[in-house]
Amino acid sequence: MRTHRTGCRTAALVLSTAALFVLAPARAGADGGSLPTVTPVSETPALYDDEAGGNSDADDPAIWRNTADPGRSLVIATAKEGGLRVYDLGARLVQSLPAPRPPAEDDAPGRYNNVDVVTGLRTTTGRADVAVVSDRGNDRLRIYRIDPSRPGGPLTDITDPAATPVFSTDQADINDQRTAYGLATWQDKSTGRTYALVSRRERTRLALVELKPTASGTVTYRKVRTLDLPASFRLPNGTMWSPCAEPGELPQVEGMVVDPATGTLYAGQEDIGIWRMRADLTGEPVLVDKVHEYGVPGVYDEATEECTAGADPGFGGERLSADVEGLTLFQEPDGDGYLFASSQGDDTFALYDREVSESNEYEGGFRVGAASATLDGSEECDGAAVLNAPLGSRYPNGLLVVQDGHETPGVPDGEGGTRTATGFKFVDLRDVVDAADL
Repeated sequence: MRTHRTGCRTAALVLSTAALFVLAPARAGADGGSLPTVTPVSETPALYDDEAGGNSDADDPAIWRNTADPGRSLVIATAKEGGLRVYDLGARLVQSLPAPRPPAEDDAPGRYNNVDVVTGLRTTTGRADVAVVSDRGNDRLRIYRIDPSRPGGPLTDITDPAATPVFSTDQADINDQRTAYGLATWQDKSTGRTYALVSRRERTRLALVELKPTASGTVTYRKVRTLDLPASFRLPNGTMWSPCAEPGELPQVEGMVVDPATGTLYAGQEDIGIWRMRADLTGEPVLVDKVHEYGVPGVYDEATEECTAGADPGFGGERLSADVEGLTLFQEPDGDGYLFASSQGDDTFALYDREVSESNEYEGGFRVGAASATLDGSEECDGAAVLNAPLGSRYPNGLLVVQDGHETPGVPDGEGGTRTATGFKFVDLRDVVDAADL
């Protein structure tokens, strides 16, 4: 995977590795007790990352609330090369949309990575609710109109066919797959404009991209500016540190969410921690919390394609275990709420106060455990979505959807092993509120 050049001239905001970052004030650690466990109510059908399963791999969910009939709300989720899946609140499949085929036989296929929902997007045919998807395989954004009454399925692709790559200059760049990766949407209240924040795979770059309607009724986008997070850090002992990775790879961002009330972006740099910054990518980012592995030296082994860790110098955080993945925002009507973060390395979720004035103080955490022998919990969670609003009789207190990186029980692959399976768990939000004492 080789580096790309951006396809259009933008203003890049680069943080120097001399100053490196602003670190939020240190806080007292967690109480050390075991985290509470909540269990899912239901789960989606397993996705299989093999040829028979269409190379489908669950990654990131988003929840669309049907304001006219909340009980008919939908969960929209990415399946990488398997495209996009739409589920009802019973976790039943409603629609399956394939990712685009490669332009040529040797080109990278479409690969849907992250998804977010925009309500009331301005188009030339009126306001519309849409799902915005990062197509890592083609380095583009895909925009789908959401219409639950549409025959054949609620989603329709309204992406402008002329939309250009987000980061790449040509197909050769795209094939290297340093492409559009993580994604979060944002509507600027002061201007009414709608944006997507997009991260770049194997790079530290974030891009602010404005969604724009076309005369034909489709939606395109333009890149406004970019920002590069640090790739190396000065430790308290004065030494410089970068997380161990394959040669040429930098610590990437995937999980992102914007607090709409303040225009604040939270971005999870997987091997580093959680950043807080302005959603317009101006100003200076603040590192809210670090992963436990922060500062641990490592040596990459070409033979095993793995890193061998050295001694832990003790500079890391206490609540997150790399990778930091799905970030989602629990919003309360009075403006309070919590940032949820998937701590993939230890299968937990960390909760932080939404208030910037409180320095996003850590508030606790939880696990999603097995409800039964056939309804397992969430392991190595890639993505999560929470909605604190009534969703009919099934979820009157709201819903949390989390990705499960190891769907069980396993299905034999015919060769003595089991097929690689993933999926999504639906958790009653009331259970989370009660267990975490929110």
